[in-house]
Amino acid sequence: MEYYEKDSAVRGQAEHHVKMNNRRQLEITGVKEVDSFDAEEFLLQTSMGFLVVRGQNLQMKNLDVDQGIVSIKGKVDELSYLDDQHGEKAKGFFSKMFK
Repeated sequence: MEYYEKDSAVRGQAEHHVKMNNRRQLEITGVKEVDSFDAEEFLLQTSMGFLVVRGQNLQMKNLDVDQGIVSIKGKVDELSYLDDQHGEKAKGFFSKMFK
Protein backbone atom coordinates (compact mmCIF):
# COMPACT_ATOMS: atom_id res chain seq x y z
CA MET A 1 0.00 0.00 0.00
CA GLU A 2 1.41 3.39 -0.95
CA TYR A 3 1.65 6.32 1.46
CA TYR A 4 -1.22 8.35 0.02
CA GLU A 5 -3.55 5.36 0.22
CA LYS A 6 -3.00 5.08 3.99
CA ASP A 7 -4.52 8.50 4.65
CA SER A 8 -8.24 8.04 5.29
CA ALA A 9 -8.92 11.61 4.13
CA VAL A 10 -7.84 10.64 0.59
CA ARG A 11 -10.44 7.92 0.15
CA GLY A 12 -13.50 9.00 -1.79
CA GLN A 13 -11.86 12.07 -3.33
CA ALA A 14 -11.65 12.80 -7.04
CA GLU A 15 -8.66 11.38 -8.89
CA HIS A 16 -5.76 13.80 -9.16
CA HIS A 17 -3.20 13.44 -11.94
CA VAL A 18 -0.45 15.72 -13.20
CA LYS A 19 0.89 15.10 -16.70
CA MET A 20 3.73 17.20 -18.09
CA ASN A 21 5.19 17.10 -21.61
CA ASN A 22 8.67 18.58 -22.09
CA ARG A 23 8.10 21.23 -19.39
CA ARG A 24 5.92 23.09 -21.93
CA GLN A 25 2.47 21.52 -21.52
CA LEU A 26 0.80 20.56 -18.28
CA GLU A 27 -2.52 18.80 -17.76
CA ILE A 28 -3.92 18.56 -14.24
CA THR A 29 -7.03 16.63 -13.19
CA GLY A 30 -8.86 16.73 -9.87
CA VAL A 31 -8.93 20.54 -9.86
CA LYS A 32 -11.64 21.99 -7.66
CA GLU A 33 -10.91 25.67 -8.20
CA VAL A 34 -8.44 28.02 -9.87
CA ASP A 35 -7.67 30.54 -7.12
CA SER A 36 -5.35 32.81 -9.10
CA PHE A 37 -3.15 32.82 -12.16
CA ASP A 38 -0.85 35.04 -14.16
CA ALA A 39 2.06 34.56 -16.58
CA GLU A 40 4.39 33.40 -13.77
CA GLU A 41 2.21 31.51 -11.26
CA PHE A 42 -0.98 29.46 -11.00
CA LEU A 43 -2.59 28.59 -7.67
CA LEU A 44 -4.96 25.64 -7.99
CA GLN A 45 -7.08 23.95 -5.35
CA THR A 46 -7.02 20.23 -6.12
CA SER A 47 -8.47 17.17 -4.44
CA MET A 48 -5.01 16.61 -2.92
CA GLY A 49 -4.46 20.17 -1.64
CA PHE A 50 -3.28 23.47 -3.06
CA LEU A 51 -0.90 23.18 -6.01
CA VAL A 52 1.36 26.03 -7.12
CA VAL A 53 2.70 26.01 -10.68
CA ARG A 54 5.49 28.51 -11.34
CA GLY A 55 7.16 29.27 -14.62
CA GLN A 56 7.45 31.69 -17.51
CA ASN A 57 4.83 32.76 -20.07
CA LEU A 58 2.22 30.50 -18.47
CA GLN A 59 -1.19 30.51 -20.14
CA MET A 60 -4.37 28.61 -19.43
CA LYS A 61 -4.93 26.50 -22.51
CA ASN A 62 -8.07 24.70 -21.33
CA LEU A 63 -10.37 24.83 -18.30
CA ASP A 64 -13.12 22.26 -17.82
CA VAL A 65 -14.81 23.05 -14.51
CA ASP A 66 -17.25 20.13 -14.72
CA GLN A 67 -14.48 17.55 -15.19
CA GLY A 68 -11.92 19.37 -13.01
CA ILE A 69 -9.29 19.54 -15.76
CA VAL A 70 -6.86 22.42 -16.32
CA SER A 71 -4.33 22.59 -19.15
CA ILE A 72 -1.45 25.06 -18.93
CA LYS A 73 1.16 25.90 -21.53
CA GLY A 74 4.42 27.78 -21.09
CA LYS A 75 7.78 26.95 -19.50
CA VAL A 76 7.19 25.17 -16.18
CA ASP A 77 9.89 25.76 -13.56
CA GLU A 78 8.24 24.44 -10.40
CA LEU A 79 5.33 22.39 -9.10
CA SER A 80 4.72 22.40 -5.36
CA TYR A 81 1.94 21.47 -2.97
CA LEU A 82 1.06 23.64 0.01
CA ASP A 83 0.35 21.18 2.82
CA ASP A 84 -1.34 23.08 5.64
CA GLN A 85 0.99 26.03 5.10
CA HIS A 86 -1.54 28.80 4.71
CA GLY A 87 1.23 31.27 5.52
CA GLU A 88 2.98 30.43 2.27
CA LYS A 89 -0.22 31.05 0.29
CA ALA A 90 -0.64 34.45 1.95
CA LYS A 91 3.06 35.23 1.52
CA GLY A 92 2.78 34.71 -2.25
CA PHE A 93 -0.29 36.91 -2.44
CA PHE A 94 1.23 39.76 -0.43
CA SER A 95 4.60 39.54 -2.14
CA LYS A 96 2.83 40.18 -5.46
CA MET A 97 0.93 43.15 -4.05
CA PHE A 98 4.05 44.87 -2.72
CA LYS A 99 6.49 44.28 -5.57
